[in-house]
Amino acid sequence: MSGTFAPISDRAEKSLATGPPIAPGSTGSRITSARCRGIPRGPSRPAIPPPLSSVYTWGGGLSAPLRLPMLNTEVVQVAAGRTQKAGVTRSGRLILWEAPPLGGGGGALLPGAVEQQQPQFVSRFLEGQSGVTIKHVACGDLFTACLTDRGIIMTFGSGSNGCLGHGSLNDISQPTIVEALLGYEMVQVACGASHVLALSTERELFAWGRGDGGRLGLGTRESYNCPQQVPMPPGQEAQRVVCGIDSSMILTVPGRVLACGSNRFNKLGLDHLSLGEEPAPHQQVEEVLSFTPLCSAPLDQETLLSVDLGTAHSAAVTASGDCYTFGSNQHGQLGTNARRVSRAPCQVQGLQGIKIAMVACGDAFTVAIGAEGEVYSWGKGARGRLGRRDEDAGLPRPVQLDETHPYTVTSVSCCHGNTLLAVRPVTDEPVPP
Repeated sequence: MSGTFAPISDRAEKSLATGPPIAPGSTGSRITSARCRGIPRGPSRPAIPPPLSSVYTWGGGLSAPLRLPMLNTEVVQVAAGRTQKAGVTRSGRLILWEAPPLGGGGGALLPGAVEQQQPQFVSRFLEGQSGVTIKHVACGDLFTACLTDRGIIMTFGSGSNGCLGHGSLNDISQPTIVEALLGYEMVQVACGASHVLALSTERELFAWGRGDGGRLGLGTRESYNCPQQVPMPPGQEAQRVVCGIDSSMILTVPGRVLACGSNRFNKLGLDHLSLGEEPAPHQQVEEVLSFTPLCSAPLDQETLLSVDLGTAHSAAVTASGDCYTFGSNQHGQLGTNARRVSRAPCQVQGLQGIKIAMVACGDAFTVAIGAEGEVYSWGKGARGRLGRRDEDAGLPRPVQLDETHPYTVTSVSCCHGNTLLAVRPVTDEPVPP
């Protein structure tokens, strides 16, 4: 069966296809957040209600946050890919934002000319979703995965490396059910550049797509074009999965991390490190093929609420709201001011005393969201990555959003040099479930 969006009346038996491998500036003090700014003072006038939500993007040549057009709806979650910008509405529809390449509307620029045009993004709902309610969306480099309210995963886009999970390398233009998982109720899906992890209600873990470096956690470097069940270390229970360019992480039920794939620069925290220690070259772990516990102090003893993977670095948020980074610091993406060269995790400077709620990593920059709605960025500044007209910034600095009402950030996603962020106004009315 290959019915796209067709209603499913009965679950299939728990049989999983086992396809063969595929051949080869300083801000040390806290800032006032937009939640605290409130509505500007002025003469009494009828209140203009805030929008249901706003979605911003920056990077890719946009040096300041650009509010994307909405379709009179509330977006509750967003995901960014190399070329895609996607969101999920509260009513369960998939919304996409598209734009032509910068400068794509005219001829070639004269030598030395500077392109000033801003992309005019167009929003649209994905067609063919009648009867389907989307709960979550994730984006890879050239493909997208969706999770429905019935625990079904659908994918579309480029089939390169088998990342769509349909048993082939074919491209698919419309969301299509990953049939090998119909016997399972899925609760989460995450996309790397060209691989996917998915988690079921019974904490069963599946992986497919590109496998070199061990990123699938299957104990091999092989690639697979349909889902494969991933063995978990004894006594470990997954609660959240995260994919990077060439690696993967699992956040377990006690708030610990398991990781596999490329550990270059110790970006997965798999070096055995005590506090203040650096490994000898022969002790450095460069890659692992199966999910392995994070071993680098102090994060090996911390309870973690959130983790994210960039190209060459990672970030984590602890239960107390502290933000830690580890991996490459070539562009200041670790937030330690100096170009610190270390394989040990470090607490981000300039955020002490600020409780961090979520974090996202791009190719060489980091974005953190404070519990009060503050948005900070640091790292590589080229092409607008930081949401400011900055060069590289080794310490967190605020990103200003064009909001006139108090707001809270509901979702953030970084991919390569781009960021996508969703906010909703803070009101006295309860948020619908």
